[in-house]
Amino acid sequence: MTHQLLQGMIAPTFRTVDHCGNPISFENYRGRKVLLAFMRFSACALCNLRVHQFINRYPDWQRQGMDVIVVFESTETNMRTYVGAQNAPFSLVTDPQAHLYDLYGVETSEEKVRMTMADANTKKFAEEAAAAGFPLTPEEGSNFNRIPADFLIDESGIVRVAHYSHLITDHLPLVEIDSFASGESHISS
Repeated sequence: MTHQLLQGMIAPTFRTVDHCGNPISFENYRGRKVLLAFMRFSACALCNLRVHQFINRYPDWQRQGMDVIVVFESTETNMRTYVGAQNAPFSLVTDPQAHLYDLYGVETSEEKVRMTMADANTKKFAEEAAAAGFPLTPEEGSNFNRIPADFLIDESGIVRVAHYSHLITDHLPLVEIDSFASGESHISS
């Protein structure tokens, strides 16, 4: 079992580069709210749909003082081929060795993948992703059992929401992210 973060903890800092080679120092985000989202792998249809949803909301989030960093357990080449093709206006980070996943306690779970496949709603999510142009696509060498997680981090670097998914399809609701971005609430998950 990994060590998961809790609401009120200081978010671990890190230095990395995004998929375009731009340096990222998490300390430089102090003074702004951050949505730090850990996805599965860059070809994951459901993850691509989620990034697409983030892209649509990003202009509002930026105006409200919130930045977005999305991490994938994929190589740089795969990132460019799959999710990178969306040209997200925010940072997409490759973490093929899962160092950031470990730092934030993001789990791998065969059981949760099986539960996702057995869940009646999974087909609906897959159909929605396919309709948006993101078909179910395997990615060679990917960690198929990675489970997503979302973190809302305030201007002081404090974790306000740590959402560890119970299923691959279980993400922090977009309305909750919108509320955090707008400063309306600090709902905990």
